Amino acid sequence: MRSSVEIYDLATRRSSVVWQTEKLVEAPNWSRDGRELVINADGLIYRLPLVENPAPEKIDTGFATRCNNDHGLSPDGQWLAISDRVEHGKSCIYILPASGGVPRQVTPDLPSYWHGWSPDGARVCYCGIRDQVFDIYTIATNGTDERRLTHGEGRNDGPDWSADGQWIYFNSSRSGTMQIWRMHPDGTGVERLTQDGHGDWFAHPCPNNRKVVFITYAADVFDHPRDLPVRMRMMDMDGGHVETLFELFGGQGSINVPSWSPDGAAFAYVRYFPAGN
Repeated sequence: MRSSVEIYDLATRRSSVVWQTEKLVEAPNWSRDGRELVINADGLIYRLPLVENPAPEKIDTGFATRCNNDHGLSPDGQWLAISDRVEHGKSCIYILPASGGVPRQVTPDLPSYWHGWSPDGARVCYCGIRDQVFDIYTIATNGTDERRLTHGEGRNDGPDWSADGQWIYFNSSRSGTMQIWRMHPDGTGVERLTQDGHGDWFAHPCPNNRKVVFITYAADVFDHPRDLPVRMRMMDMDGGHVETLFELFGGQGSINVPSWSPDGAAFAYVRYFPAGN
């Protein structure tokens, strides 16, 4: 096997396998009705029913056939945000019906990598790279009113909105190593939440506003590569009570995007096996 899609249950503190495949699949999102996951593989987007012996079902994304692992469903479950590079040669954010359809371009400037929806579904947050500077932006879903929230204070990436709309969590290297931070949606009130000196990435607050899950690399690892020993960790919303839930072979693709169950009782992720094994 190459990829193992799994679910971690907070009550039992155990993981269960949903589906395994020889293909490289990434970044599970949980549907709002709790019945399926959304994943990407080979540039395409699939839904994976949470049933025994599931078979992935391709979502029609039109011309967008070079999707990366930055995708996610809107709060009402009606829309799917994707990041694709067919049309422009660089990652561009599009929105289409969750059931499939024609993608509508959202971000005018590129490359842009989607990471989260605002709780009211009116805006998305993303990492934009402009002149090799990685910063956090938000934009209305109709492609207007882009707002830049960070301004080159190190590399800023992986934003995700809290369920109450008060915070955007993100990772930043402004302190030296990549750590987890948060700020208000207007860019004010910036707070550092992790202080460990490791490489902390992709913080995702849960729907009940109780916990944040994130992935941690060793301190000497640059960026967020695939196929390395990493730790899945969790903390309180304010950064307190950081704990390691489990270790895995993974990284890039494991938990890049929001993957909590609708009730906040579990989250999905991908565990990898070394290629060729």
